[in-house]
Amino acid sequence: QVRLVESGGGLVQAGGSLRLSCAASGSSNRIVTMGWYRQAPGKQRELVATISDGNTNYADSVKGRFTISRDNGKNTVYLQMNSLKPEDTAVYYCYARGPYVYWGQGTQVTVSS
Repeated sequence: QVRLVESGGGLVQAGGSLRLSCAASGSSNRIVTMGWYRQAPGKQRELVATISDGNTNYADSVKGRFTISRDNGKNTVYLQMNSLKPEDTAVYYCYARGPYVYWGQGTQVTVSS
């Protein structure tokens, strides 16, 4: 079993920055891919970014603004979010995939205009 705990969400003005963190515990050595999804009110959950063996993948809407990174020693994945826009407002969920898929509890990111 893997437990994911997110931190770093909050309220920021448009153009500002936030960094999300997600720490994995438990059978984290079996995790292959980690990443972030988000869900805005009334919308489906969508991929933001993933990282696997150093390879990264981003949604077109965040390319050039968000950066995902992973510290394998700390079993932690980060999402640096710059140039935030009001449309980035959502609950951000940490994601991990190994033999199973795991989700964090979510952290709210609100970007005011």
